[in-house]
Amino acid sequence: MSETRFDVVGIGNAIVDVLAHADDQFINENGLVKGTMSLVDEAMAETVYSKMGPGIECSGGSAANTIAALASLGSSGAFVGKVKDDQLGKVFRHDITSLGISFDTAADNDGASTARCMIHVTPDAQRTMQTFLGACVTLGPDDIDDDLIADSRVTYLEGYLWDPDQAKQAFRKAARVAEASGRLVSLSLSDPFCVDRHRDDFLDLVKNHVNILFANEEEIMSLYQVENFDEALQMVRADCDIAALTRSAKGSVAVRGDEVHIVDAEPVDRVVDTTGAGDAYAAGFLHGLTREMPLDKCARIGGICSAEVISHVGARPDVSLKDLVQTALN
Repeated sequence: MSETRFDVVGIGNAIVDVLAHADDQFINENGLVKGTMSLVDEAMAETVYSKMGPGIECSGGSAANTIAALASLGSSGAFVGKVKDDQLGKVFRHDITSLGISFDTAADNDGASTARCMIHVTPDAQRTMQTFLGACVTLGPDDIDDDLIADSRVTYLEGYLWDPDQAKQAFRKAARVAEASGRLVSLSLSDPFCVDRHRDDFLDLVKNHVNILFANEEEIMSLYQVENFDEALQMVRADCDIAALTRSAKGSVAVRGDEVHIVDAEPVDRVVDTTGAGDAYAAGFLHGLTREMPLDKCARIGGICSAEVISHVGARPDVSLKDLVQTALN
């Protein structure tokens, strides 16, 4: 593949995360399903926010988290996502550009405010999310810069963004440009919630446009509507070039045709918050892949990155992932 300006461009929701600890009673009283993401409107977002305990606010969004982790690894990255020209929008833009990531998507001047995600972290380290998408839903094909996609080795698409029709058009446009330019297309299924809502569309993407698929065990089984992981594994290997499937404490499985690698999870002294674990794994995997490393090494780097993120509160790394990976692999 010819040289490019960026290793990966991510397209996804530009969100500011609000993280707070919660107990199971809070989850049950608010009718939530632990470990999943649900969408809320602006009024509900304000209500939920008022009920949350002390927390922290930081820029987030699944694809943005992946690009941030890639930057920590030393990869070059760009991000495409919508914010409003408001306080949270300025926070998001500052945070992502301060990492050396290119973010040139024009902000909205009118309409809904910048998106936020309320993340309830329970004592078992599970995260239950309620997301107000706000300005995110206005992302459309006009926001896709053909030159940016052509100048990136991988275009990484976030499944969470698949709801709005404009975003679907943006995804399809980006995939077409990437394919025409000889670049790779990657998709994260993001959440079982997303798979259940968009199964047919996701299957079409995987079979016809996606080179690299990221999913966890529950998501891949839901995609193919099967009862066990091994059956889903056999089905996905026939549908896309590479699949990287995470299995929590069991580690991950990376497949490419007849090539199958089972990679153990990295040891973690204490799991504090699983927010962003899959995002960090994708970053590590893509970092290795864009450097043409063997598939098992890509999965190992993904596991190292994921282990760092789940060892503390927040979806982005607290230390240099580049240094961490170099130490772990030497």
